[in-house]
Amino acid sequence: MFTVTFVLYEKPGLDRAEALSYWRTTHAAIVSTVPGVQRYVQQHAVGAPAGEPPFLGVASIGFADRAAFELGAGSPQFAAAVADVAHVADADRLPTAFTDEVLIVG
Repeated sequence: MFTVTFVLYEKPGLDRAEALSYWRTTHAAIVSTVPGVQRYVQQHAVGAPAGEPPFLGVASIGFADRAAFELGAGSPQFAAAVADVAHVADADRLPTAFTDEVLIVG
């Protein structure tokens, strides 16, 4: 599986609970329409060892392979998902990487 992972930072002025709810529902519905998506996981940051979490959460989107990702990434649905990030997170601060999942336990 080819996976692209995003770190989402809070959007200034947006309530955290509201942002997480929007991300879980409205934004997720948009991502689910991207061609080739086989897996979409959101990890919502709910705490941290020293107070508030340093980011809103992490999202990973899985495709069968890089070609499927490139096809999906070139779609209007992917463009809509990227544009929608600004409704839930700081769109100017969106670290992104291609990642391999390495299962250690489970």
